Amino acid sequence: MALIDAAAPDSVEVLIERAGAAVARTAAEMMSGHYGRRVVVLAGGGNNGADGRTAGGMLARRGAKVTVFPAVGAPAELPAADLYIDAAFGTGLSRPYTPPKRSRLDAGVLAVDIVSGLCGATGQMCSDGLWCADRTVTFVALKPGLLLGEGPALCGSVTVADIGLKVDDADIAACALLSGTDVEPLPVGTGTTHKWQSAALIVGGSLGMTGAVSLACIAALRSGAATVHLSAPRSAAAAYPLEVVQQDPPLNAYARRFKICAVGPGMGTDAQAVQRLVEVLALNLPTVIDADGLRLLQSPAVSAALKRRSAAGIPLILTPHDGEYEALMSVPPGSDRIAAVTAASKRFNAVVLLKGGPTLVADAAGRVRIVANGDARLATAGSGDVLTGIIAGRLAAFGAERLLDRVAEAACLHAEAAAAISGARLIASDLLDKLREVTP
Repeated sequence: MALIDAAAPDSVEVLIERAGAAVARTAAEMMSGHYGRRVVVLAGGGNNGADGRTAGGMLARRGAKVTVFPAVGAPAELPAADLYIDAAFGTGLSRPYTPPKRSRLDAGVLAVDIVSGLCGATGQMCSDGLWCADRTVTFVALKPGLLLGEGPALCGSVTVADIGLKVDDADIAACALLSGTDVEPLPVGTGTTHKWQSAALIVGGSLGMTGAVSLACIAALRSGAATVHLSAPRSAAAAYPLEVVQQDPPLNAYARRFKICAVGPGMGTDAQAVQRLVEVLALNLPTVIDADGLRLLQSPAVSAALKRRSAAGIPLILTPHDGEYEALMSVPPGSDRIAAVTAASKRFNAVVLLKGGPTLVADAAGRVRIVANGDARLATAGSGDVLTGIIAGRLAAFGAERLLDRVAEAACLHAEAAAAISGARLIASDLLDKLREVTP
């Protein structure tokens, strides 16, 4: 944003006037008018404070009673108001900041760009006692801190205001927010289409661990795969979905006919599982690794297989939650989740999907996709196996081109399926039928 500001064709004064007008409009909406309303503006010394002071001036000219206090040197408690405008500090704050108290805690709070004291990159609080905004007006584009960490809880409903600054295509490609409307519809078949044109191989399952791979198989079929072959040990003695073709190792039978392989759900982490993963990687198919498979990547045999694939440029997708990420990288993701996911993608030369709220997807080039339409109810057993199946289904249908966006689209569909389920709780199998409704 600093670079975009610096390249602006308009003067700073013009940009501040536009930003202040956007804040004033939102303030009027929150108060249902102007005249006689009491407004307190907490304004810093930078552009953020200038936006707040400009908004306060506009509201005062329309009959509001506006009082402006400096962010540094304000009284310990601000007087009663119908609305408090937080324009103390923006996304560039790099030191702890605790705002003054408000006399009326039931009055609305409007934040300018981001809640003061919240890190614009990570959504982490610089100190305790930050204001909790009902609404936030940010400018030009969403900031990561509005979506990550404490941002969603502290910033309320967020509006992006256009003040005449342009985000170029390179910036959009580097880091973008995806939602359900960005999911491309599945390809329409023709008279020459047959099931092997969108086939997925799923490898997993072990004795007593058959549910995970079953969920992945059905999710793949619901999400675009026309046929799914499952490689699971017969010793698992499980009843798998009727629509799935079960086969024993060796895995190389018909390998070249598959568009994608997903491996890991319910596979276990013993020596046999290591050997199965090495065999999967040797197929040289685009591969999704999840669950137990992720915990095997540090094995010397698996690591050697990964290096051979990486040198050949064969697509790889890893889908860790925080605990699996720590097993992969030897450190937890930490507060800067965007930096964490890009570090993992570069280390493994892979597209990495870091599960959480929101879900982040990155590739080795450092590009990131944010999927923020997730649902806390997805933190349930088997949900990640369904996501693995959705990724496999999408890649079976489309192939590995635009890999970063395809994986992010799968995360969007996963979230959309959850949103379509009513009730306080869900189980993973609930998602399977809803996939049919939400997949375009």
